[in-house]
Amino acid sequence: MTGEAVQKKQTASVEAVEIEKPRYTRVLIKLSGEALMGFQSFGVDPAVMETIAREIVEVHQLGVEVAIVVGGGNIIRGVKVSEAGFDRATGDYMGMLATVINSLALQSALEKDGIDTRVLSAIQMSEVAEPFIRRRAIRHLEKKRVVILAAGTGNPYFSTDTAAVLRAMEIKAEVILKATKVDGVYDSDPSENENAKLLKKLTCFQVLEKGLKVMDTTAISLCMDNGLPIIVFNLRKEGNIKAAVMGESVGSVIMG
Repeated sequence: MTGEAVQKKQTASVEAVEIEKPRYTRVLIKLSGEALMGFQSFGVDPAVMETIAREIVEVHQLGVEVAIVVGGGNIIRGVKVSEAGFDRATGDYMGMLATVINSLALQSALEKDGIDTRVLSAIQMSEVAEPFIRRRAIRHLEKKRVVILAAGTGNPYFSTDTAAVLRAMEIKAEVILKATKVDGVYDSDPSENENAKLLKKLTCFQVLEKGLKVMDTTAISLCMDNGLPIIVFNLRKEGNIKAAVMGESVGSVIMG
């Protein structure tokens, strides 16, 4: 092989590596509890959990540091419990415990794929999870462990969306990847309006101004105040998590 041919081969190899270089090095993925149900009406669908875990592993193998916040709506929602007559704070604590159940299930699925994982809980329960300590969470990420952040903020009246934004800022994540059941942010509810328009790019202020149901007001305001971007995409389309991490055009991008 001539020197010129060797040089071309090396250049092609370098270009291939550059193409595979992720746009983000540290991300926080927000998974809704409902996403874990699949097409069931309650609980965790093992097949869905395995698919999600496989996609997270693929991103992790690119060298990306991954933190995850999981909701608990597939088991219990604090707001619904309070509407049924329970004290709101009690209902929210019950919801936090549901997120711990989901976090342990996700940890098990990830570790089956050989990924070192830690669950950190905002409510102390040392038998099943480590307490959330910001510096410890960052250290786990630096050691290339996937960190699952459970129990929300540990306080009632705050959603897991708000918890996701708060934790993302604490661990200095570069972006929040919000995995949903739709393709992104629409100008109206696509399940009710077949002419709903997908908004590819918008700002946090526009989300608040238009009253779009992306995250609750507290979460969006925190992103806006701290310049934290959010990518909203369809979790049910395989490969979307990697596409978002690579910086490809997927879903909707909300600039902080």
